[in-house]
This record gives sequence, structure tokens and C-alpha cells, in this order.
Amino acid sequence: MSVYQFSAKTIRGEEQPLSVYQGKVLLIVNTASRCGFTPQYKELQELYDDYRDRGFVVLGFPCNQFGGQEPGTEEEIEQFCQLNYGVTFPLFAKVDVNGDHAHPLFHYLKEQAPGALGTKAIKWNFTKFLVDRNGQVVARFAPQTKPHELRKEIEKLLSNKEG
Repeated sequence: MSVYQFSAKTIRGEEQPLSVYQGKVLLIVNTASRCGFTPQYKELQELYDDYRDRGFVVLGFPCNQFGGQEPGTEEEIEQFCQLNYGVTFPLFAKVDVNGDHAHPLFHYLKEQAPGALGTKAIKWNFTKFLVDRNGQVVARFAPQTKPHELRKEIEKLLSNKEG
């Protein structure tokens, strides 16, 4: 198994297989527009800008499961991200990340990289999963972990052409 077995609806409603990102290093993040961590969009975009030419992609998955902090439509979310943070990395349609209706990708991510004390549930917005070039989850980072703190791990994965 790898993340490439999954697909998801883009923010514009088209079904997209994640296999289009095969061979890339991915940072998969559940996002929200009205969260204390929302300013992380800026750093996520900076990471994307700095590393995309080397095969790095941020994938943003809006989620309204934590304090109702992503209430808007997909169109509103996309506009908010572009206008306020200049987001150009791929955004997907709103998903659930926990519970019976959680997107299958997030079931897989949580299985592969449990949180603190082995908990599977995602605790809040802006939980980050780092995925290597083979589609394998290598690390999970808490919402408080700022995106720029991941540079060393990202660079290590980018320099490894095999995985």
C-alpha cells in the first residue's frame, strides 16, 4: 500500500488519483480557514515555492471537524487561501479526517503514522503527514509544529532519489 492507491476530489470537484504525485515528496495537511494555525498557510506556500522544482508538493485538505473552523464552500476556501496567503499548492474538497466518514486517505495516514502515545485520531487542524517518493508515510507532525521546522526532513527526502 501507498498513498498512490487513493484518490480525492480537488477543490474544483474533479476526482484526482494521488498517483499523479508518484515520485514526489508530499506534505499532506488537514487545513482550516478560521483556526489559530491558519497563518501556517503562508509557511506551507513558502515550502512549496522553495522545493517544488525538486519534486515536493503540499496537499491541503480542508476539514470542518474541529470547532467548525472551515465552514465555507470549496469556492470560498480556494478564494480565501489565494487572496490571503497566495496559495498555489493543490487544495482538495473538504473532507472528514476522523470518524465513520473520514476520507480513506486519512484512515491510511493515521494507521501508518499514529500520533502521541499511539493515538490514531487527528487532534486538530494542520496536522501534517510527510510522505516519501515511494508514497510511504515517514512522519506525522502536530498542528503546533511550524512548517519551516520540517525543512531538514523534507531536504533529506528530496536528496534521496530512491525514496
